[in-house]
Amino acid sequence: MQRRYLVREGYDVVVETDPGAAATMAAETRPDVVVLDLSTAALPIDLYRRVVDAARPAPVIAVTPPGDAVLMPGLGEHRVTRPFGPRLLVGVVAEALRQGEPVPASGLLNVGAVTLDPDGRGAAVGEHQVALTVTEFDLLEFLMRNPGRVFTREQLLEAAWAPGAGAGSRTVDVHIAQLRAKLGAGSPIRTVRGVGYVLDA
Repeated sequence: MQRRYLVREGYDVVVETDPGAAATMAAETRPDVVVLDLSTAALPIDLYRRVVDAARPAPVIAVTPPGDAVLMPGLGEHRVTRPFGPRLLVGVVAEALRQGEPVPASGLLNVGAVTLDPDGRGAAVGEHQVALTVTEFDLLEFLMRNPGRVFTREQLLEAAWAPGAGAGSRTVDVHIAQLRAKLGAGSPIRTVRGVGYVLDA
C-alpha cells in the first residue's frame, strides 16, 4: 500500500525486504531518501546507524513500533510510528526531501505572506518554511490557484482527496483548521458560512 501511494506521487521505489541487506542496498542504489522499518529489527539503533552511514547524505525515515520511538533517542528527526496511513508516509518523505532545499524562483504561487512551490512542494510564510502534509499541500495549492472563488466542502474533497478515499465534509474542516494553524495569523483562508471556504487574494 505504501509503495503504491509513493509511486502514484511520482517516486521511484526500490524495496529491500531483508533488514540485514538495507545498508548494502542504500550504498549501491544511492537513494534520495530511505524509509527504514525498524519495527522488527533485532538491533534497531545499530541498523539505523549503519543505514544512515551508507545512505549519507540522503535522509533516513525511521519507522518504529507503537511507543518505541521514545526508547530510541539515537534516531534522527524523520520518524513514523506504526500504525500510520500511506498518505502520512508520503508527506514525511516529501518533507524530508524538501528540508534544506532552496525554494525555486519560478513557478511560485504567492498570496499575501504565503508562498507555495508546486514543483518542489515547498511552502513558506514570509521567510519561514512550513511543513505540510500531502493533503494539506494539495488543498492549499488548489485554493491558491483559485483565489477569490468560494468552494463547497464537497468541491474541495473532489479537488484534494484521492478518489475513493472515503473522506467526509468534516475532514475538510479539520484540514482547513490545521492549515490555518500552520499558516498563522496571516492565513488567507476564510470561512463562508453556509457555503464553504475561500482564499482571499
